[in-house]
Amino acid sequence: MIGNDLVDLQQASRDSNWMRRGFLNKLFSEPEQQYIMLADQPSEMVWVLWSMKEAAYKIYNRASGIREFAPVKLKCKLYSTRSVEYFGEVRIDGNIYYTTSEVLPGDYVHSIAALSPNNFGCITRSLSTLSDGRDYKAMRPKCVSHHGRYFALIF
Repeated sequence: MIGNDLVDLQQASRDSNWMRRGFLNKLFSEPEQQYIMLADQPSEMVWVLWSMKEAAYKIYNRASGIREFAPVKLKCKLYSTRSVEYFGEVRIDGNIYYTTSEVLPGDYVHSIAALSPNNFGCITRSLSTLSDGRDYKAMRPKCVSHHGRYFALIF
């Protein structure tokens, strides 16, 4: 099983004020908030962690049938970060989902979650704008995500 999530950073900056009082406490644990505060680009880190949680939740929901999305219950840990690429894990209810996230600064964050880091080599992704007109359902993706100007398919 795989999951993915996509955040259009321009859309997120218009729709969400992550710096407002209480926002971070509702969504992120103390260690996650430390990642945000220590990041070179705190706003992008907010959306990296958010998209990691969303991608992992998609797997968790399909496997468990539980439809409760409580972001603070999903715990993110980053193993390594490069300027635009992050590797980590998300834990929920004893389950571990491994994640890889790509950031195109100022444009988007795209995260993929899998049951094993070995699965990443077998995953194909397609990221494009919503206006490209493709019939993506006919392509039979394993998971679809869209936000703002973009949509992402993974196979």
